Amino acid sequence: MLSNATVKAARPRTAAYKLFDQGGLHLYVVPTGRKSFRMRFRFGGKEQLLTIGAVPEVTLDAARVRCNQVREQLGRGEDPRAPALDAMIAPSTFEPAARAWHAHRFADWTPVHAADVIASLERDIFPMLGGTPLADIRPPLVLQVLRAIERRGSVESARRLQQRISRVFKYACSEGWADANPAEGVAEAMARGRAPRHHPALIDAAELRALLAAAELVDVAASVKLASRFLALTAVRLAAVREARWNEIEDLNGTAPTWRVPAARMKLAAAKKLNAANDHLVPLSAAAVDVLRAARRDLHPQAANLDGAALIFPGRAGAAIGEGAIRILYQRAGFGDRHVPHGWRASFSTILNEQLPDERAAIDRALGHVGGGKDEEEQGINRKVEGAYNRSTHMPRRRQLFDAWAEVLAGAAPIAAAAAAAA
Repeated sequence: MLSNATVKAARPRTAAYKLFDQGGLHLYVVPTGRKSFRMRFRFGGKEQLLTIGAVPEVTLDAARVRCNQVREQLGRGEDPRAPALDAMIAPSTFEPAARAWHAHRFADWTPVHAADVIASLERDIFPMLGGTPLADIRPPLVLQVLRAIERRGSVESARRLQQRISRVFKYACSEGWADANPAEGVAEAMARGRAPRHHPALIDAAELRALLAAAELVDVAASVKLASRFLALTAVRLAAVREARWNEIEDLNGTAPTWRVPAARMKLAAAKKLNAANDHLVPLSAAAVDVLRAARRDLHPQAANLDGAALIFPGRAGAAIGEGAIRILYQRAGFGDRHVPHGWRASFSTILNEQLPDERAAIDRALGHVGGGKDEEEQGINRKVEGAYNRSTHMPRRRQLFDAWAEVLAGAAPIAAAAAAAA
């Protein structure tokens, strides 16, 4: 077991190490000398890690109290990683303050986005600023950390992290933990991001088929390849596929298989995300169903015991596949500068609109877009009113479009012929 003397005497080594207490609680010491209390526990059948707080802000006694609280939460079936920071621990260094902000916002984000946010801080910010007192963090220090990220070519990542650091300090100021926001004004001194541009996207059906064929030959995890093919067939946003879960799939073995993407994961106003009436329905073609069956067979060998809330395309340790996994797949397949994951939406829209110009509104709805533009204005359609009262999902025509799209990607038939046959 640990003692206060042991905690105080712990010195950094060339590699990070742990000193164990009891009940999963341990002291974690990194080469920089920063020490923090962490706890290992099992939740949802998997081993998890909770960072309780840094030394000396969190004492050994306080860490043990929190450890007992975690065990009580686990006994009630609660995830101890989501709650706000315990009121008895008022952080004075950056990492616990950032984790408190993250916990405060946790319920507002999708689990995948929440994981991405904390992972970015753990990877790029905590090693440099985590143990620094909030009062000692000044704009030049923030800029120094962000410029190190810029130098490796991650200019956009540096800008996102500047925004996240700023939000942590705004939260800390509101709580009375800090007096100023040192990240607020540093954006002016940072490297300029690239000018906004369209996502690279292939708009030739033969090239899209070549991309999918090349991706199958790349040596990456099967979940990434299957997620890529499902993304291509459904033309949704990448985040929706990364967090797709089995309980969102309806009538998989029936005549009308459908993926119900929860409104909470759609690009909608916050209020609309809370309303299930705004769920996005994606009809699944036979090819998309085949991808799901392959995922169940190859990624979930214990299918009989599969939890309905389980991810369809799991990454490492059961988490979602990485945010850049499919982009890297396309780079390794030789298409990185010509097509990105989000590009499937442009491919779907461009090819279908060229071949089926009378189906513009249906194509927009299939992509989850709300409006129909000038054509609807000419028809006297008030999209705000229409969107509020018309709950028609236009599913039969939408299903025909996705079936035709699957045939384009398979090269089975020209789209016009496929659409005519469906009609």
